[in-house]
Amino acid sequence: MRWVLTLAALSGALSVVLGAFAAHGLRGKLPQSLFNAFETGVHYQMMHSLALFGVGLVMLHVGQKTSLSVAAWSFVTGTLLFSGSLYGLAMLQIKWLGPVTPLGGILLIIGWLALAYGLWFELG
Repeated sequence: MRWVLTLAALSGALSVVLGAFAAHGLRGKLPQSLFNAFETGVHYQMMHSLALFGVGLVMLHVGQKTSLSVAAWSFVTGTLLFSGSLYGLAMLQIKWLGPVTPLGGILLIIGWLALAYGLWFELG
């Protein structure tokens, strides 16, 4: 559980760093569509850092339930694939990363569904 909270905090900090980098280092230097893609990655990384932190707090309260572990790992890998692919597309213009983004999105959805399942069925 501690790893979930620690990873969430580190991911949140990194999203702030990347957001500042985008605002102060990339604005005007990337085409608008690539800049927007980078910012979308930052937004989703922060949002899912907070979600991961919430999962960690629930785990502290109820223990390490399978659905909560699935949610945590789905948020971690989903964020890496979703946001990471957007960062790679924007900064390096690596075209093959395009299909990776929706895979990350699917993992994020799985994370939310696993969290919902755990909250409904395993917290009773």
